[in-house]
This record gives sequence, C-alpha cells and structure tokens, in this order.
Amino acid sequence: MLNENGWQVFQGDALLRLRELKGAGFSAIISDPPYASGGMSMSEKSRSTREKYTSFGEQGNPYPDFSGDALAQRAWTSYLHELMAAARACCKPGAVCALFVDWRQLPALTDAIQWAGWVWRGIAVWDKMNSRPQMGRFRQQCEYIVWGSSGPLPVERGIGVLPGLFAFPNVPPQERWHQTQKPLDLMKQVVRLCEPGGVICDPFAGSGSTMQAALEMGYKAVGIELEEHNVAIIRKRLAGIQQRMDMPDTSQQIALF
Repeated sequence: MLNENGWQVFQGDALLRLRELKGAGFSAIISDPPYASGGMSMSEKSRSTREKYTSFGEQGNPYPDFSGDALAQRAWTSYLHELMAAARACCKPGAVCALFVDWRQLPALTDAIQWAGWVWRGIAVWDKMNSRPQMGRFRQQCEYIVWGSSGPLPVERGIGVLPGLFAFPNVPPQERWHQTQKPLDLMKQVVRLCEPGGVICDPFAGSGSTMQAALEMGYKAVGIELEEHNVAIIRKRLAGIQQRMDMPDTSQQIALF
C-alpha cells in the first residue's frame, strides 16, 4: 500500500476508501474533516467554502471549492459516525484518533466518535492567536482537537507527556494551498500522539499538511482526498519533502574544513 518512501495518497470518497482499507492496521487517524459549520442557519452553512473560510469572497479567491461542508448537524454527526466506524476497522487495537473541529460541532463530534466505538479521551485546544473581532463577545480564536483510542490505551507506548494547548498562528492566506490548511508546526506536534514509527491515516488529506508532518516526524502516512486538484498538490508537496529528506547532511563535513 505504501510507496518506497513510506506514504500513499488515494483519490476518492473518504468513507468508501476507508471501507476498502479495512484491516490495514493503521496506528492513528489524524484529520481535519469538513466542519459543516460556518454559520448557525442552513443558508449560512450552504454558502461556498470559498466564501465561508477566506476573506477573499467569491471574486479573486484562488482556492477551489470543496464538498461535504453543507450538512445539517444531525446529518454531519451521522456521517462522522459512519466514517469513524470505518476508520476504526482500518486500525490496530490501541490506535488513536485526533480530529479538528470548531465550537459549533464540538458536542456532535464527541458523540460521533463514541457512537463509532472509539473511547473518547479528551480535548486539546489550538489557539490561533487571532480571530475576527466581535464587539461585546469573547474572541473565537480557538479550534479543538477531539481525541480518543480504539480500546484500551497503554501508558507504555514510548510517548512522553503531550501538551493540551497549542498556540500557533493560522497559515497566512498567501501561503496556503487550501482554505482551511493547518500550520505545519501545529501538525508536527499533533502527530506525536501516534506510537513511534506508526502509520498515520488522514481521510480528509486536503493539501497534505498532516502527511508532511507525519513524514518529517518519522512516521508513515496514508491520505485520502476527494478533490483531484488537492491530490496533485499532495503528490508534488510530498515528493519535494522526500527529496529534501533524502539529501545527505553535509553540515558536519563542511565544519571539518
């Protein structure tokens, strides 16, 4: 399944692909699924993702629209339950999951992973360190990481104590390949939840940030992504990363002369 460099990306529907990968033995599911959020009403939810998640608006927006982000909350909860049940069937016993979500869908996601058979272990916080200002209200500057395990989670997994709060600024718009792209430094911290040397699967791979972080931190990576445009970005991005990782370190040699 993995290529010679320890990664693979599949194009297609996440749920269908996960069902095909049943029994793959993944060590972790780490992903940023569509939140189906961006508003409290269906008219707000149904807006294009190009409009909801960037300040460009429809005109001049460089990012293609992505699907799966206009579900009502009950439909979204049901879908995430099905998807995470299929994901669990792809994992080894004791595997972990960590999924990003916003405040609107946080209760729904904690329900969905338990419904799918995962043991809910807690919530970590991503402080984006900024947000759109709203007078007379708390800033909505945080997103959340709901995490759990497939059955018991042994303490002796070769992993130290991980933080419950991550403070990283969002990726600047001019540096993004995807509307909701997560910072690479953030993802390098999140993937540390996986056992050393394990295989991390991201069913909503987007532009490949989770996969890149996994490879750079010594894991193997499998991604699933629906949009052909994004799959091309992932393949180009990871090929470039692999080339840099394969380059010999000449710094010590240079220091000798």
